[in-house]
Amino acid sequence: MRVSPLILRRPAETIHGSPRMHDHKDEPSAAEEIDTGNPLKGIALKVISVAIFVGMSSFIKASGQLPAGQIVFFRSFFAIFPILIFLAYQKELRTALVTARPLNHILRGGVGVTSMALGFFALTRLPLPEAITLNYAQPLLVVVFSALFIGEKIWVYRWSAVFVGMIGVFIVSWPNLTLLDSPGGMSNQQAVGVAAALVAAGISAVALLLVRNLVKTERTATIVLWFSLTASVVGLLTLPFGWQALTTQQALFLIAAGFCGGIAQILMTEAYRHAEASTVAPFEYTSMILGIIIGYLAFGDVPTIHMLVGGAIVVAAGIFIIWRERQLGLKRGAARKVTPPQG
Repeated sequence: MRVSPLILRRPAETIHGSPRMHDHKDEPSAAEEIDTGNPLKGIALKVISVAIFVGMSSFIKASGQLPAGQIVFFRSFFAIFPILIFLAYQKELRTALVTARPLNHILRGGVGVTSMALGFFALTRLPLPEAITLNYAQPLLVVVFSALFIGEKIWVYRWSAVFVGMIGVFIVSWPNLTLLDSPGGMSNQQAVGVAAALVAAGISAVALLLVRNLVKTERTATIVLWFSLTASVVGLLTLPFGWQALTTQQALFLIAAGFCGGIAQILMTEAYRHAEASTVAPFEYTSMILGIIIGYLAFGDVPTIHMLVGGAIVVAAGIFIIWRERQLGLKRGAARKVTPPQG
């Protein structure tokens, strides 16, 4: 799963997905040097990273209905290699794991792995476009949880966008919610897949709040590497609980998914170094278009009218939240400029 792009940069914190299915994505922390003066490069990197993340999801879906823990291990372990290569290139490898907050990283990792596993479960049981679109509930839930758990003030505009967006999620989900096999109805597997996708989005939103806390003191490299290592260990611990023997093709698909995830993570992080989050974030929704195309060509998934209408509503709500966050950020910046120092 990926971190939502709807949490925009603030003075003391910076935040992205996953899931779609996307993985948790961490933007550069406020302590890191960021040059946002090249928006075209940032947008290009973002679109490429989204395309690779969709490719990762496609590889996972093509590997079949494997245990979620097994998929989490391959996805996380093989993502470490491109991340390590990048860190070595940046000369940050020696200090990548240095932290004063290991328990916070482990907590974030445990929550993130749970969301990732549920998301991968849903991905293997739903058409690719629906699986990607349902993950868009995550940024909407981040707004709700920010108000409930960390006391962030959310005014009527964003609450309205959340309400409208959740209506879109309901429209996308409706054809899959029947628990009865019937002519023209969906199977139990797809209904369970919808439930898993929505729970994954909710847990992912909690993980995002944990990341928002970590980025105040931790570097991006530290957060990303700790999460990949934690997810690999947790995934490996599920080995006694029903891992399946893999065919050569399945193994190659899962390894490719891992490398895609690591490469996309790096590109996504770099995208937020070259452009403002509010500029880059809307391009996250290109994943829905790519999901429709790849789902049709690779898996024969034909998008339904519910998916198209509901998806459009969710995307519109998400873009409105991005715009609103941008406006609030400008107002906060203006207020800081005109407020005289106290003393």
